[in-house]
Amino acid sequence: MIRVTFLGTSAAAPTVTRNLPSIALKRGGDLMLFDCGEGTQRQMMRFATGFDVKDVFFTHLHADHYLGIIGFVRTLWMADRKEPMHLYGPRGSARVLHQALHLGLQGSRFPVEVHELADGEVVAREGYSVHAFRVEHRMTALGYALVEPDRPGRFDLEKARALGIPSGPLYGRLQRGEAIDLPDGRVVESRQVVGEPRPGRKVVISGDTRPCEATREAARNADLLVHEATFGDEEIDRALQTFHSTAREAARLAAEAGARRLVLTHVSSRYDLDVGPLLKQARGDFPGVQFARDGMQLEVGYADEPLEAAATGDERPDSRPPLRSP
Repeated sequence: MIRVTFLGTSAAAPTVTRNLPSIALKRGGDLMLFDCGEGTQRQMMRFATGFDVKDVFFTHLHADHYLGIIGFVRTLWMADRKEPMHLYGPRGSARVLHQALHLGLQGSRFPVEVHELADGEVVAREGYSVHAFRVEHRMTALGYALVEPDRPGRFDLEKARALGIPSGPLYGRLQRGEAIDLPDGRVVESRQVVGEPRPGRKVVISGDTRPCEATREAARNADLLVHEATFGDEEIDRALQTFHSTAREAARLAAEAGARRLVLTHVSSRYDLDVGPLLKQARGDFPGVQFARDGMQLEVGYADEPLEAAATGDERPDSRPPLRSP
């Protein structure tokens, strides 16, 4: 299972309905964050992601993308956490992250390790890996791609029966790619009953960036691309000046990359309550595009499975009541 929860979908500053950037991704038993804007820990409580985060991947160190780690680590410290946590950021980020970790803390109760990543570096985990790629922003910034290895091909039970292979352990050996010897002396190769390998899943998160070739290549045939879309067509000059993307540009990149699904985030406050104009622009290049809202969750399936139904109501003005302070 891969579940993506959008904890914060605003750009630069929070609004009444959108928090600062953060995405929680759960794959099997591993929970990770991509960016940790201020207030992320409260969003994690609101949307029930849990706090058992093993890895935090920072796309860059603009304040709206990392200041939330201070409160989050302090909360874990007060909860007497013992398990280690790893923080990853682009080259040059370690000093700032170390300073943030020690702000307001009296000693360390659990190990927090800070790692700097360069373009092309890979963080290996059991059953998947996270690949860093350099994007185009006003400071050194990374995007990330969670990539699973290929899965074995489908086992053709009818072919196996036709070949007279008895059910049981021999099926498992064939599924693992091994050849087997039958009692009558025949040798059956795995390829005779097992189809071609099937691709694993790929989730790509762009972070803040202009549309760039690195993101396009990372998102090639991705099952999900989460791309920033801060501005609309009318703000293209502003997008160029600040090294952000428009919704149309992000949609065009996703289409060129052959991504199966596109979700846009990092919304300028001017479109806070109504992203309809941005969706209209983006759908000219990627008809199934969605805009994320805080709390939106989706599960990522395999390429040989049908896409789940699109979320509804994402292009309508937000009718939810404002969040009120206690």
